[in-house]
Amino acid sequence: MKEKAIVLLSGGLDSATCLAIARSQGFDCYCLSFDYGQRHSAELQAAERVVKALGAAEHRVINFGLAQFGGSALTDTSIAVPVDGLQSGIPVTYVPARNTIMLSLALAWAEVLGSRDIFVGVNAVDYSGYPDCRPEYIAAFEKMANLATRAGVEGQKLHIHAPLIDLSKAEIVRRGTALGVDYGLTVSCYQADELGRACGVCDSCRLRAEGFAAAGLPDPTPYRT
Repeated sequence: MKEKAIVLLSGGLDSATCLAIARSQGFDCYCLSFDYGQRHSAELQAAERVVKALGAAEHRVINFGLAQFGGSALTDTSIAVPVDGLQSGIPVTYVPARNTIMLSLALAWAEVLGSRDIFVGVNAVDYSGYPDCRPEYIAAFEKMANLATRAGVEGQKLHIHAPLIDLSKAEIVRRGTALGVDYGLTVSCYQADELGRACGVCDSCRLRAEGFAAAGLPDPTPYRT
């Protein structure tokens, strides 16, 4: 029997590539997406499309409502999404504790399924300055996971896989393309419309477009006109 892996799947370019990598490594993939109060549901619809295209043993969507706290342009519509290009420092699109909560829920499902592997598509090269996308954070969470769980205490070491962490966006696009990812199914834009069309000017759109250009591949992203 194949080993089971939990794959965090936002519906964006990186997480779709992460799912393709996990599948290529022989895992049965259990995908976990989140409705955390983000600006739009287009990425969750994209996650469903990606699962259908790439295949997964199961796909669940968890609601944990970070919009109740706000504090981010992605969860509070009174905070504007930056559109003037990448700036230094941690941007207002950082969502406090988001990755920690997502990984914790993935950890819970992994224990129930008897899985020792969690895949997350964080990236520390072409990213927007989020502290919870750094290698140090992933290493710290893995250590905590093995301290805090029955599986870890009983010697079933849990692994947090971040296969994209050291890749440029162009390298990610090339890797996913080689694995058959249809990036036209994905949504990366921070403020996509109800049809999933991208704004083209937010940080995520800029990084995505630059990635396709650097990879020398056509950008399949539908943009608003």
